[in-house]
Amino acid sequence: MRILYLQPIDEPSGGHRAIAVFDLELTPEARLYGLRLLRMRDGRLLTFAPQSGSRRVATFATELAARITSLAIDEHKALTAHDSQKAA
Repeated sequence: MRILYLQPIDEPSGGHRAIAVFDLELTPEARLYGLRLLRMRDGRLLTFAPQSGSRRVATFATELAARITSLAIDEHKALTAHDSQKAA
């Protein structure tokens, strides 16, 4: 499993903050596009699948969701580390 692409963003999302949108290779045979990394009101970071209308196009078991979120957090930190260092 690996992140194919991640774009940091900063936009509201239903009272939470979307901090990144990303594409994920789940297996060599399956890819997911347009996943969102959200900072929840309580500070947790969670991954959400895109929606089609009002329905989610995918959901994840707790362990898989945690692994996906961890990968996305690591990639987000790597991409934004340079910006953090410039601000310091």
